[in-house]
Amino acid sequence: MVKGVQGAVLVTLPDREDAEELAEQLLEQNYEPCLVHRDMLAGEDDAEDVDWVIEVHTGPHGGPAVFDEPHLSALAQDYGGFAVAE
Repeated sequence: MVKGVQGAVLVTLPDREDAEELAEQLLEQNYEPCLVHRDMLAGEDDAEDVDWVIEVHTGPHGGPAVFDEPHLSALAQDYGGFAVAE
């Protein structure tokens, strides 16, 4: 997560292709920046078992993405994932 940014939402999905697809959808809906990266827990041995995280900082309304957490959570659930506000 980018330090000093308030109101971000982390959308976590198990599949990289799904994360990239959802990030593109979110960008089309004017969420930003929608950064996709791997989230490997400390001590994880298997690089195949990592989650993929989409960092969303700003909603389409121009405010913090945290205001859209219910919407982002519903989208994440469609892909077998979840979303949490930071």
